[in-house]
Amino acid sequence: MREYLEFYIGGQWVDPIEFTTVNTVNPATEEISGRIALGTGADVDRAVKAARQAFASWSRSSREERLAVLERILVEYQKRSADLGAAVTEEMGAPKGLAGGFHIGLGLGHLTTAIDVLKTFRFEEQRGATLIVKEPIGVCGMITPWNWPINQVTVKVFPALATGCTIVLKPSQESHFSAHILAEIFDAAGVPAGVFNLIQGKGSVVGTAMSIHPDIDMISITGSESAGVQVAINAAPTVKRVCQELGGKSANIVLDDADLAGNVAKGVTGMMVNSGQTCSATSRMLVPQSRMDEAMAVAREAAASVTVGDPGGDVAMGPVVSKAQFNSIQEYIRKGIEEGATLVAGGTGRPDGCDKGFYVRPTVFANVTNDMVIAREEIFGPVLVIIGYDSVDHAIEIANDSDFGLAGNVAGANLETARAVARRMRAGSVGINNGFDFNAPFGGYKRSGNGREWGEFGFHEYLEIKAILGYAP
Repeated sequence: MREYLEFYIGGQWVDPIEFTTVNTVNPATEEISGRIALGTGADVDRAVKAARQAFASWSRSSREERLAVLERILVEYQKRSADLGAAVTEEMGAPKGLAGGFHIGLGLGHLTTAIDVLKTFRFEEQRGATLIVKEPIGVCGMITPWNWPINQVTVKVFPALATGCTIVLKPSQESHFSAHILAEIFDAAGVPAGVFNLIQGKGSVVGTAMSIHPDIDMISITGSESAGVQVAINAAPTVKRVCQELGGKSANIVLDDADLAGNVAKGVTGMMVNSGQTCSATSRMLVPQSRMDEAMAVAREAAASVTVGDPGGDVAMGPVVSKAQFNSIQEYIRKGIEEGATLVAGGTGRPDGCDKGFYVRPTVFANVTNDMVIAREEIFGPVLVIIGYDSVDHAIEIANDSDFGLAGNVAGANLETARAVARRMRAGSVGINNGFDFNAPFGGYKRSGNGREWGEFGFHEYLEIKAILGYAP
């Protein structure tokens, strides 16, 4: 059993001011897997003080000094990759192939991208007689979720480090193992004392204390819409910058062409990755109404091919993260049935052979209308809804008829058509045939949040812009 009972503050592992602990549960076994200490506002004060003190020197560090730190982190990260993968499997149930593969790869990708961007990033630019300077914003509070725990920490931490900011991180209670190991990596890499600080705890306690803290200059949160709204409310009196990456109900428009069957199958299996616990998951599949029966047949077969079971084995899908998440998903599946959607695959209850653990059946609904609850709300589980459209214009109308606008995808053989459709979709990022790019900006329209992460665009979230007028004669 893992025990993480200390916080990383000011370059040292320290005891919490008040010793309160909570047990964590392995979602695959429903057994206690660890114990963590819970922080308080007093711990936040201590971490913020350390970060503020460190900011004075780190903000003035050179590009070369920051690159050296990031490159040392890269060495240590590679040494601990296996440990990180095992932690992700244990804490949130990701299959070992996924945890040790894409989960680890995302963190590595954000690190190498930050290094590459930092090498040439322009922190100063002269425009006529004026010098435009981009300066680190200050102490940054980071609140991260459990679903892609390494990705969500590293996509924030590395740009912040690269731009000269200091950090106070509060990871999710559901994914604290990997965050603790990342802190060990930063310590081993010699990140200067106080530049990175880690506190475990409840969002309602530690997250609130961070968002209201007068000495935190910026809050970056990835989480639910409700959590993002509350952080913004808490942050408003101190007028701190708030970057929010929130929920999604992304559309995958499958074009009416010869590739429809293959694209439907890819859309189904892709939805089940990470047990559907992905904010950018394309959970609404739009297909031509005239080919709905064909799409249903393909989707049924694709869902049946998704293996579910012990994440330590060779399976495509493990459990969802917690009992609460399991129960929530079950309610949505029941709601879909009540609303009259056609249950193509899956349904309520656990998959066959999974008698213990928070396992959900890979579920597909068809003949869904966009006003149904299962089409409007983020389920955050392995549940895909298929909606029919009459024309490309109709498909775009449906895709954009959402409170969210985080991501989307267009799947089809005709690249020009796909490009035209992608341009009209109201979302922060739209893939064409599942395109992927570490340098592309990631963030949402509408209730999916504000601000952008990934690549060079992520750097800008952590910078203030200063104009020095009359700089040149």
